[in-house]
Amino acid sequence: MTPRRLTAALAALVAFSLTAAAAPVSYALQADRSVVAFETDYGDQGLKIRGRMPVLKADLVLDFDAVANSSVTVSVDAAGSTTSNPLATEAMLGRTVLDTRAYPTIDFQSTGVRRNGDGAKVTGNLTVRGVTRPVTFDAVIYRQKGTEAGDRSNLSILLTGAISRSAFGASGFADLVGDEVRLRILARITRAD
Repeated sequence: MTPRRLTAALAALVAFSLTAAAAPVSYALQADRSVVAFETDYGDQGLKIRGRMPVLKADLVLDFDAVANSSVTVSVDAAGSTTSNPLATEAMLGRTVLDTRAYPTIDFQSTGVRRNGDGAKVTGNLTVRGVTRPVTFDAVIYRQKGTEAGDRSNLSILLTGAISRSAFGASGFADLVGDEVRLRILARITRAD
């Protein structure tokens, strides 16, 4: 994260903590502006496979005063995933990795949210290929560009973390592709009043 973005994030979090919210607030996803980016290692020469998955839907409830009352549910279009390499995309969508014909979505349901420094830790259940495992993401909330301090109507949530693809049965091409998949989920949301 660049120093400018870090400063903006800290300023946004300070503004959120100083402006009291009466209760949890529901937010609607701006699906066309939200995405899951991923990266994994390829080969033994330090190469990376990078790609994106569209976010289909999300239900978000945020409580800035009592973070534990917040919740996140996200569904991702696994079948719409792409990588920078068409052959890698085809392999990733295939039966031995994501098997998107049988499992076209990837789903996440939070089970807990707690403050962690200037952000939060979001724990929950991730379902890939019909296999559900517990995961934890780091989360930071930003005001969207052009909004004023204290304005919570349009926000961006950045979730980051990593998973083991083999833990979900997505173990194909293990001789070429790393097991760890690093995730960067950007959800742009609008207050649903």
